[in-house]
Amino acid sequence: MSSSTDYEFRTVWRVAGTPEEVVAVLGDASRLPEWWPSVYLSVEPIHQGRDDGVGGMARLHTKGWLPYTLGWTLTVTSPLTSSGFSIRATGDLNGTGHWTFEQDGPETAITYDWQVSAAKPLLRRLGWLLKPVFSANHRWAMERGQESLALELRRRHTGSDPQGVPTPPPPTFPRLAGRGRRIA
Repeated sequence: MSSSTDYEFRTVWRVAGTPEEVVAVLGDASRLPEWWPSVYLSVEPIHQGRDDGVGGMARLHTKGWLPYTLGWTLTVTSPLTSSGFSIRATGDLNGTGHWTFEQDGPETAITYDWQVSAAKPLLRRLGWLLKPVFSANHRWAMERGQESLALELRRRHTGSDPQGVPTPPPPTFPRLAGRGRRIA
């Protein structure tokens, strides 16, 4: 039986581009704040990992729509390939995530399975009451991710004018996000 601090999410995105282009973006944690700034406030690389990405580690400072932030470490646990890769999360979130990519015509279908347990005191204390709100916060963050990834792929496509591509959505409560303030 899962507790009020355990979460299981499946997110499905469709973006114009190839799986190779998608893994090049999603597999580079150091650039997450550039193209997905609504969620990834900062990334501190810890370890580059092997040539296939396994063992790559980064310390992340993230947020969703709600005015709290999370600090966690991402570790790549399976090779970065055009069919997907897996990660482990430790810190304010503990668990695993698995990205799967499939070409479908001019688009890539992306599936993200995320199983985490919240360790941040705020989420642990209020999970029994606010789990649906915290789940909605995750869905909001992932919707911004699909939008931001689609924009990043447009920017990277040969022949496109990067200046003509809109900027990705910014974080909510920018005053809190800009300071990197963490609300307990």
